[in-house]
Amino acid sequence: MTKARSARWWSIAAIAAVLVSVVSVMPGVALAPGGVPTLARFWLAAFSPDLDLTYISRILGATLTTLAFSVLGTLLAVAIGFFGGVLMSEGWWRSRGGWLTTRLAFALPRGVHETVWAVVLLLVLGRDPLVGVLAIGIPFGAITAKVYAEIIDETPTGPSDALRLAGAGKVAAFAYGTLPRVWRDFVAYAFYRLDCALRAAVILGMLGVGGLGFELSTAFQGLAFERMWTVMYALLLVGLACEWWSRKLRDPSRRFMACSSIAIAALTVLSTFHLRVSILELDLSRIAERAARVVQKAIPPTLPSTLPQLLVDSALTLTMSIAAIAVASLLGGFMAFIATPPPVTPEGTRGPLRLAREALGFLARAILLLVRVTSPPVWALLLLFLLFPGPLPGTLALGIYNAGVLGRLYAEALETVDRRPSLALRYAGAHRLIEAVYGVIPLVKGRFSAYSLYRWEVTIRESVVVGVVGAGGLGRVLEAERTAFDYSSMLTVVIALLVLSILVDLVSASARKAWR
Repeated sequence: MTKARSARWWSIAAIAAVLVSVVSVMPGVALAPGGVPTLARFWLAAFSPDLDLTYISRILGATLTTLAFSVLGTLLAVAIGFFGGVLMSEGWWRSRGGWLTTRLAFALPRGVHETVWAVVLLLVLGRDPLVGVLAIGIPFGAITAKVYAEIIDETPTGPSDALRLAGAGKVAAFAYGTLPRVWRDFVAYAFYRLDCALRAAVILGMLGVGGLGFELSTAFQGLAFERMWTVMYALLLVGLACEWWSRKLRDPSRRFMACSSIAIAALTVLSTFHLRVSILELDLSRIAERAARVVQKAIPPTLPSTLPQLLVDSALTLTMSIAAIAVASLLGGFMAFIATPPPVTPEGTRGPLRLAREALGFLARAILLLVRVTSPPVWALLLLFLLFPGPLPGTLALGIYNAGVLGRLYAEALETVDRRPSLALRYAGAHRLIEAVYGVIPLVKGRFSAYSLYRWEVTIRESVVVGVVGAGGLGRVLEAERTAFDYSSMLTVVIALLVLSILVDLVSASARKAWR
């Protein structure tokens, strides 16, 4: 089968999967009575956040806690990702078997969502601050290792091959032949992981780890919308600072890199002292005893209900993720074009219209940031003001949240795309819509589809976080078994999620290859 024909069949399959998934999450949809006024109160509270000094002081402490978990979790993830990425790269292994074994070993931890890691670690470590750090660092480290390995594999091997032929070892060839060519990409992705870790820390906070997530959950339970917006604005400010830092590091000066290194070291020390993280104080014998007890209760795994029902829940999780990523791609693409003003032509001027367009782009970026710093459970709970529990609120929550993530990635792709074809169309008198359809979209559709497929892989794992609101699928089953302390059934659901994640990874990789 030719590449063009393969891409056509994958496109048809994708459209069919989206249509089937949308239909599958719609049954039983009903509007909740009195939901519109409550939701209106929530949005109006955005203009009057709680600015009481006592509460602001508490939020500052919670912000530092969330940031500390994010920083330490990201550092652990980058450390795991760096060594794992080298081991997962194809050039490191002479045998195919060693390469496949390493990739499988790193596929297992990244197939389990950080909330599941947090639940398991809480059972083993108790309420130790290491729970939050490890729950972020382990799965994010496995994801980072995969990305770093792909970056290494896509880098020309000429310099490292020359060093190997000159007698250098594997480590020296990588350090002097490959690392100087990939370290900028490594740093850029590390900051993207920090952005993801910030959102993960909020979700873990809602599970009781602490920080802004705990404050957000407490405010929501009391319908204290003014306090909710205070927390969300704190998240927005931290997210803006992280995004500014990340953008500056794309083409940094030597002075900025030195200042960034000092800042990272200071944040690491501050985070360690703030969380009071200490590996030396761990009671290893007690941890081993707890781990053995959990394993004894979890093995052998048992079915939460029946095998057919587990398959139905797995299928519903899959359709929810497909429908969610379709919503996210549409919303994220629309917002990305608004967030990225068209380039100024040589004869163009920064008149009022241009300034208004740039202001609209800044507003769109701020909205995308606010959307993605608000975790999926919060979006699901807000949607429950309008809709009864079921698959649709969870699907929309995942779709809205991922629209914020994809919108940022799409906007970055639009910023770096070659604008000469679109400018040629503009000079020829084409309408702006024609300019976008024929001069921009053909150049970015490959990256857009790759980003969407990547987020689809992530959305499968994120489906567990909306299970707390009864959104359906394996997330709902996992939450039910967790509250019942049925560890053996929980293990079965985690295995089902892991198998589903691996299948989605394989399908996604095949689709990316066909559309590349």
